Amino acid sequence: MSTDTFNLDKNELIKQSFGQMDTHLQGTQYSPAQKLALACRILFDNGHDSGLAGQITARSEKPGTYLTQRLGLGFDEICAGNLLLVNEDLDVLQGDGMANPANRFHSWLYRARPDVQCIIHTHAVHTAALSMLEIPLEISHMDNCVLYDDVAFLPKWPGVPVGNEEGELIAKAIGTKRAILLAHHGLLVACTSIEESCLLAIAFERAAKMQLLASAAGTIKSIEPALGREAHDWILRAQRSAVGFAYYARRTLKKTSHRNCLE
Repeated sequence: MSTDTFNLDKNELIKQSFGQMDTHLQGTQYSPAQKLALACRILFDNGHDSGLAGQITARSEKPGTYLTQRLGLGFDEICAGNLLLVNEDLDVLQGDGMANPANRFHSWLYRARPDVQCIIHTHAVHTAALSMLEIPLEISHMDNCVLYDDVAFLPKWPGVPVGNEEGELIAKAIGTKRAILLAHHGLLVACTSIEESCLLAIAFERAAKMQLLASAAGTIKSIEPALGREAHDWILRAQRSAVGFAYYARRTLKKTSHRNCLE
C-alpha cells in the first residue's frame, strides 16, 4: 500500500526511514575473528597501513580477554587463523607469537568502557599529518558527521604507549566519546561493534584528509550543531554499519591477496 509522504515533516520521515532500515538492512554472518581479520584488510586498503604500527582488538566471550593481531604481521597479513587471544596483561591464551606491547592501553580502555567491543588504533597518513599540527579534528561535512561531537583530542604526546600511565591518560582523554585524535600519534576509535569501529576509522582518516585539503584552500566554516547531531544519529545506526562493513568486505575479498583472510 502506497503512502503519501509529501505532507510528513522531517522527523516523521527520519523515523519512517529508521523503521525501514531495521526491516530491510542485513549485515554479514562472519565470526568475530573473521570480522576482525576483514577489518584489518579493509583498513589496509583504505590508507591505514603504517608498517607494523597500529593495533585492532575485539572483546572475546570470556571477560578480560580480547582478540588482536600478532606482532610482526601487517594488517594485510592478518587472517582469522593467526589472531591471538590475550588477557589484560597481554599473556597469550590462544595462538602463536606475541601481541603488540602497545595493546596495554586497549586493556585500560576496555576496563573504563564496558560498552566498547572493538578498538582500532592506526597511524593513517592524513590523520598522522593532522596530529603533527596539534589541532583537533574538525567535522564540517555531511559525510563526516558520523563523528560529529564524538571525537576527543589529546594534545600531549605521552611517548610510546606501552606503560600504564599512557593507558590511564588515553582512557581518561577519550571519556565517553567514540573516537580520539592523539597528537603526534594517530587515531583511535572505540565502538560497540567491529563493524562500527571499522567504518568510523575509515571516516576519521577521510575527515582528516578533507580538513587538510580545506585548510590549505581557506578557512573551514562550522556547521550548525543541531544539524551535525542530526546527521550523526542518521548515519550512526547499527544496520547502516552492518551493511557498510559488508560492502567493504565484498570489495576487499575481490582482491586475490585478501581471499585467505577468513581462514
